[in-house]
Amino acid sequence: MSDLSNMIVFAAVLAVAFVLLLGLVNMLRGGSANRSQHLMRMRVLLQFLAIVIIMGIIWWRAA
Repeated sequence: MSDLSNMIVFAAVLAVAFVLLLGLVNMLRGGSANRSQHLMRMRVLLQFLAIVIIMGIIWWRAA
């Protein structure tokens, strides 16, 4: 079960990094400011979910 939880954490962190890179690329190319803002809000949401997942797994492993 440890491998599954490690994969879930990895996927959450990868999703955050992917959205961050999309936002940065859009900003550097001079893309739509609204799109950059949307991607950065999505990044914050994904970061929150990643932290909740990580804390949940830490709690679950300690139990």
